[in-house]
Amino acid sequence: AIIKPNNNTLSSITALPAGVGGKVLQVVQDTKTDQFETSSTSFAAVTGLSAAITPNATSSKILIMCSTSAIHVATTSAGGETLIRFYNGTTAIGDEYQVAKSRQDGSYSQEVGGGGTAMFLYSPSTTSETTINVYARITNGSAGRIGQSGHGSTLTLMEVAG
Repeated sequence: AIIKPNNNTLSSITALPAGVGGKVLQVVQDTKTDQFETSSTSFAAVTGLSAAITPNATSSKILIMCSTSAIHVATTSAGGETLIRFYNGTTAIGDEYQVAKSRQDGSYSQEVGGGGTAMFLYSPSTTSETTINVYARITNGSAGRIGQSGHGSTLTLMEVAG
């Protein structure tokens, strides 16, 4: 940020005052450009959508953000959802996030929606490399697609000083 004191000279702020947290220390990003599809009702790793970050301090937090196009496919009268969840390696963290939903009535009319963003503030309490993976599953129906038709997905990890 640039400030302009009363003497009209410009100065840069290069550090936050002592005791003020929230400074972004590093940002890591992974982009997936191909489509991932699952028909599983159990979480499965979204191939090619993971990122590793090494926190500078055990008090650091990691803001995890994922943005993706997504579709839920249902070819019977049962609709459902496509959900994603973040994992630290193979351990689930945070909540499930709905990124697509479909609903069909008895005449098999279909409503499909897709695309979403999920965010979670994670406290890994380590200075060891931490690999965040995106997993996906469906609740019902035929299939869920992440990065529908290759429209892409982005996973961003942002280390924030604690």
